[in-house]
Amino acid sequence: MKKYIARFHYLTQDLRNRSHLKQATIACDAGANWIQYRCLTKPDDELIDEINEIAAVCDEWGATLILTNHYHLLNRVDAQGVHIEDLDADFKDIRRVIGKDKTLGASATSIRRLQAIQSSGVVDYCGYGPFSTTNTKPNNYPLLGFEGYRELAKHPDITIPVIAVGGVQIEDVDPLIKTGVYGIAVSAAINLAIDAGRAFKEFHRKIY
Repeated sequence: MKKYIARFHYLTQDLRNRSHLKQATIACDAGANWIQYRCLTKPDDELIDEINEIAAVCDEWGATLILTNHYHLLNRVDAQGVHIEDLDADFKDIRRVIGKDKTLGASATSIRRLQAIQSSGVVDYCGYGPFSTTNTKPNNYPLLGFEGYRELAKHPDITIPVIAVGGVQIEDVDPLIKTGVYGIAVSAAINLAIDAGRAFKEFHRKIY
């Protein structure tokens, strides 16, 4: 079943001075229709409470709520899907667990991995990166840069929606869109801005 996949994915992150609920509220108020809750620091009980609070905000604004990694919680919260960052995850098994109606996203760092994820037949979209240096999710994978996304045009077999992710700044949006990539994911460039709501709106205007 083909799912709706937004072209602009906003991700919350663990911040000392602003809760995930506050981040999500700011984004929804600024026009977000896709929120990815990315919390890596809390036990399940605390996650469930916060997810349900964020879900209420998303419901009020009509935004899709996606969890990062915690697919085992989907039957206990009001979220529409999950994004799995584990590059070695068994997506067919995860699909069996979450059911056919939930949205399932994956992460990839190479064309070969994109092709493998698409071949699984169970993933709805794929985050592809890192585009540039990122402190939100430190890693040692080669940076794709604009050329990495232009490479997608040489692989017409890749039809799964591909989302550029990893260190994307506002000045990168126009060139990234011109590569033909399906969408863009942003976290720190919004969350660490002096005015997060304004930063979100700037990205939204460029992407849409």
